[in-house]
Amino acid sequence: MLTTLELWIIIIGMAIPFIATALGAAAVFFFRGPISERVNSILLGFAAGVMIAASVWSLIMPSLEFAENSGWGKLAIIPVAVGFALGVLFLWFIDRIVPHMHQRSEDEEGLPTKKLSLDSKLFLAMTIHNFPEGIAVGFAFAVAYTGIVNPGNASISLYSALALSIGMAIQNIPEGAAVSLPMARRLNNKGKAFGFGVASAIVEPIGAVLAFLFATVFQTLLPWFLSFAAGAMMFVVVEDLIPEANLSGTEHQGTFAVMLGFIIMMILDIVLG
Repeated sequence: MLTTLELWIIIIGMAIPFIATALGAAAVFFFRGPISERVNSILLGFAAGVMIAASVWSLIMPSLEFAENSGWGKLAIIPVAVGFALGVLFLWFIDRIVPHMHQRSEDEEGLPTKKLSLDSKLFLAMTIHNFPEGIAVGFAFAVAYTGIVNPGNASISLYSALALSIGMAIQNIPEGAAVSLPMARRLNNKGKAFGFGVASAIVEPIGAVLAFLFATVFQTLLPWFLSFAAGAMMFVVVEDLIPEANLSGTEHQGTFAVMLGFIIMMILDIVLG
């Protein structure tokens, strides 16, 4: 059974990435003009670095360990690799069918439609970014919960799951700002940009709760779920964050920001895990 403290850690852990995104989106009220291309590259690069490290240290490695402890033995790489590929394909499918438009591009993606406004397409792009983070946090806490009720299957501690959540929150603040500030400029409306940023982040706690409930019911599939979340996050990193961080011609700043984000998330996971 969960103690009261453990229950609150799970609840808070699922909520703080959303709160952090909202804080980042609130940057529109504190900056008079648009942020520079260099700063935007650094913010996006940092977010990418955190997500890469989280995918490796907080999702793929625990997935491999959980699979090994669940009877896969030397074949544990199978659910990890297949789950990762399914996560990539899932996000690719969402990216292909959901109409959306990224901040720094004039090209529309997804199925063509004239029924959605520019505001809605920008909002959907933000939502696609945030959803994988929510399910990653939910699956991580599900594994930690499984380890509490069945210590023999522990591969992620509760504090390691919390480290993943904190890492997502750390990168959500600059990412939220990097998204909301250009949106405010394009829409010429700070309040609307902030509202879209907060609304798009709601999928994070919703995705976390749904992933947690689903994974705790189907515990034997947890290795697949963890690597699935890693694949989904890596798709966002490679498809959107890193290319957008390098659009401004300040590639070195974006590259070093990726490395910094990776180091911080790696330290966070090792120290708390």
